[in-house]
Amino acid sequence: QVGFQEFLTPQADTRAHEHAPVAAAVDSPLGAARAQIHDTYILAQTRDGLVIVDQHAAHERLVYERLKREREAHGIERQVMLIPAIIEMDARDAERLVDAAPLLASFGLGLDSFGPGAVAVREIPSLLKNGDAKRLIRDLADTLAEDDNSAAPLEKKLDHVLATMACHHSVRAGRRLTGDEMNALLREMETTPGSGQCNHGRPTYVELKLTDVERLFGRK
Repeated sequence: QVGFQEFLTPQADTRAHEHAPVAAAVDSPLGAARAQIHDTYILAQTRDGLVIVDQHAAHERLVYERLKREREAHGIERQVMLIPAIIEMDARDAERLVDAAPLLASFGLGLDSFGPGAVAVREIPSLLKNGDAKRLIRDLADTLAEDDNSAAPLEKKLDHVLATMACHHSVRAGRRLTGDEMNALLREMETTPGSGQCNHGRPTYVELKLTDVERLFGRK
């Protein structure tokens, strides 16, 4: 099975980039990718309509579910950093991260204190090895600060950590995708529970039947 790979280069071109449809994919629930619009939305053709996918929202949800399954099955695979990343921040944020270190370790993230107002990141989830570790840690600090001020149960806090990590690995708006990458994303969405909504509860795609489109143009 072809997996969705993120080997992409940012593009400023906002035109639609058309791709020939894969015949068999047209009969799939989310159809065959036909174009990428504004380097942000995937336009797919189904047998009786069309589907528009928000590539960032959709991939963020897929990564979230992948990390969740991995953690529940055998723990998130981690990679030791050759040179620890030293990240300076507000002393209270650093304290929250150090206090949450045992929890974060279960997500494949190894860190410890590096003096007042700093942490040293020594291990990161393998899935995020090419990401921006400093930005991830600062975003996690913000997540922990928000949860610190709420009565959210532990399970919800775990979800917030997973969602923050998933956001850092997801393909961004403005990244051009090949036809194979778009179709691989569609196929993975079809087999992933909950992929119809992003981690923030917004839809990852909308579907229009051909009859709906024809009605818009007064043909029905």
